[in-house]
Amino acid sequence: MSSKRFKKLPEKTKDLNPESIEKLLPIIKKNCTTKFDESLDLSFQINNKQKKGEVNIRTIVNLPGGTGKKVKVAVVCEDGKSKEAKDAGADIVGGDEFIEKIKSGELNFEKLICTPSMMIKLSKLGKVLGPKGLMPNPKLGSVSDNIKEAVTNAKSGQVEIRNDKDGNIGVSIGKKSFHDDQLLKNYHAILDTLEKEKSNNTLKGDLIKNTFVTSSMGVSYKVKLGKLI
Repeated sequence: MSSKRFKKLPEKTKDLNPESIEKLLPIIKKNCTTKFDESLDLSFQINNKQKKGEVNIRTIVNLPGGTGKKVKVAVVCEDGKSKEAKDAGADIVGGDEFIEKIKSGELNFEKLICTPSMMIKLSKLGKVLGPKGLMPNPKLGSVSDNIKEAVTNAKSGQVEIRNDKDGNIGVSIGKKSFHDDQLLKNYHAILDTLEKEKSNNTLKGDLIKNTFVTSSMGVSYKVKLGKLI
């Protein structure tokens, strides 16, 4: 059963012609009729079926306008780097004892960062961290000796871009309360990252088949990309 609020929203918006993100943002915000600060989310359908196998995208992007979310960051490091991690804003910092807590299933954090020397110990916890998407990864900036930078990025607007088995990528560009300029900066940062991923994967044809934008509790609209990716 749809709520009275949802029934008041426009219908069959997916059937409309694609519009630029600049034109769609005011419409999406108008559809944010809940009492909370809804997220504005992008959904990409990528061309992941290629002759040489499927395309797998997994990377990070630093959103210049931020995410509007508070991320609980944990750090596994040597004692000598604990102060650096805490000063950078890490919520949980520890070494061997913390690893044992993680091993027992204590996963009260949303992002895990570790130093390269501690990764040897953490790598044995793949069955615990892997299914939750919490295993640190050098490519994603979460295995680093520069703990200050890693924690700052994780806290200030770093998001992961990853396609599922059906070739879909979901990522938020911010909140309804964000100024349009913030949302547009985040949107273009994501497109730039996807463009780089296309080059890295040497794909034939377009990487993105369709793009949609919606809010947490709103309806979806097709986005017309300003450039082909």
